[in-house]
Amino acid sequence: MTPRVMAYRVRHEDVPDTSAAFERAAGLPDGPEKDRTRGEIVCAWLPMADRLAGRFRHRGEALEDLRQVAAIGLVKAVERYDPHRGTAFESFAVPTITGELKRHFRDRLWSVHVPRRVQELRARVRDARDELAQRHGILAPTVDELAFHAGMTPSEVVMGVEAMDCFNVLSLDASLSSPDEGPTLGDSLGAWDEALDAVVDRESVKPRLRRLPDREKWILYLRFFRGMTQSSIAEDLGISQMHVSRLINDSCARIRRDVMRDAA
Repeated sequence: MTPRVMAYRVRHEDVPDTSAAFERAAGLPDGPEKDRTRGEIVCAWLPMADRLAGRFRHRGEALEDLRQVAAIGLVKAVERYDPHRGTAFESFAVPTITGELKRHFRDRLWSVHVPRRVQELRARVRDARDELAQRHGILAPTVDELAFHAGMTPSEVVMGVEAMDCFNVLSLDASLSSPDEGPTLGDSLGAWDEALDAVVDRESVKPRLRRLPDREKWILYLRFFRGMTQSSIAEDLGISQMHVSRLINDSCARIRRDVMRDAA
């Protein structure tokens, strides 16, 4: 005779009996008394909500914040529960609270916006890792092992693994060498080069400058690249300051006219 195996459901100490309170609340009209009764039920079930929140404590979110999210899920469960359907409140509340916690991670804690499909891949990779570690003792599974276990392609596994880092970002003040000293990540980032705005103008002017007479090119070089005054240039070349001014104005006007004509 085959022995009968009995399956016993583990009953936690934080599962109170609030069936009478639910019956009372169901018979009350909307108002302060019904809200007060529901509030008493919520307080009675808060320890269970805290226990469910504790299951998510290793995912980078503060436990106190998780407890608040679980409490919101509990309130929703109490408001939606119908005791006349014959389902125990715990069976109704657990998936409601757990769903609220998962939704919190999915919608609120991503440092970088990640498409829903990638979020789902991340969850499947995480679950596969947990199962391989707990059931098979594989603590550092390869991409192929994860793909085979989760029924995913290797590229989907890689995408899910990369998405795991999107909950947290590295501070720009983080040190690149040691925790307390040395250059920071922010120091390695480039700054905006104001000269970039002049790239197009500079490249447009180059061929026109090459076509200028040598003396005019030299005068423009001394004025705009060496920073010499017109008087100093005139003295250096043995001409008048007025002549230098006229050559500079004529050269710049000619270059500007040529550039504008080609751009038209």
